[in-house]
Amino acid sequence: MEQETHLELVAVTKRYGSTVAVKAVDHKFKSGSYTCLLGPSGCGKSSTLRMIAGHESVTEGSIVLAGRDVANLPPAKRGTAMMFQNYALFPHLSVRENVAFSLKMKGVDTAVRHKSADDMLELVHLSELADRMPDQLSGGQQQRVALARALITRPQVLLLDEPLSALDPFLRIRMRAELRKLQKELGISFVHVTHGQDEALALADEIVVMNNAVIEQAGPARDVFNAPKTEFVAKFMGGHNVIALPQGKVAVRSDVVAPTGPGAGRIEATVDTVEYQGTHVSILTKSIGDTEITALVSDAAFFANPHNPGDTIGLTWDEKHQHALIA
Repeated sequence: MEQETHLELVAVTKRYGSTVAVKAVDHKFKSGSYTCLLGPSGCGKSSTLRMIAGHESVTEGSIVLAGRDVANLPPAKRGTAMMFQNYALFPHLSVRENVAFSLKMKGVDTAVRHKSADDMLELVHLSELADRMPDQLSGGQQQRVALARALITRPQVLLLDEPLSALDPFLRIRMRAELRKLQKELGISFVHVTHGQDEALALADEIVVMNNAVIEQAGPARDVFNAPKTEFVAKFMGGHNVIALPQGKVAVRSDVVAPTGPGAGRIEATVDTVEYQGTHVSILTKSIGDTEITALVSDAAFFANPHNPGDTIGLTWDEKHQHALIA
């Protein structure tokens, strides 16, 4: 059964003077899903998230949440909550008081709001740190406090603006697993902005790739990676070669390209660099017109038949693995 649409962007546009940051974007977010807005800096993803949150005004278009247009409502009236990149914790308040702050602003009784805060801290596994101050916490702990503070309002949609970017690589991997688990437990929609392809692939039910203020491609994470529709998506997602053939440009995953003897493959190329990557070896080649094509082969296959920079080799792949790109 198809998931219902919970949040919808209808021709949403954002202009800053003469600059168009987001151009007539339409998208339906499925209820209870984890969606990543993915793209390079300046593509419009953060502006889109901030418009959903109400921290940026909408120049044109509608933001429909649970059947009502919230584009002109203040953030607190929308049914969304935002988790910021820098966490923005109050240094003079304890962890419990930070989490309970929005309820305090609503006039909720002290005992009630502290009970709610303690429930949220239990959810993010920080109950024992409730009385600490933010400067006594690690980066990962601060992030979980910010997450609990955003969730205490029981939002319909949680918006996350590059929440893992301030963490070291090891903690980033650990925290993305926690985010994914939490989203599944809560069953609410998460919309997460990132410029990291690996992060989006690890987290998202759906990836929305943005480029130059528009959505370039959207769909299930596996579909976007395996079948990119444009040259930009193929290159930005990584792991693909863009190859010009007589019938047009195609995307071919690096791990399905196999080196063969000279003249035996679909394309002849010269080995440029060889990089050992543990389980795999990356062979970067240049073909006619200096087109770069990478073959990613297992270490066993490579060392059974090694290639060196300057070697002329053939490159081949099964035609079923190539995807035609929209010009």
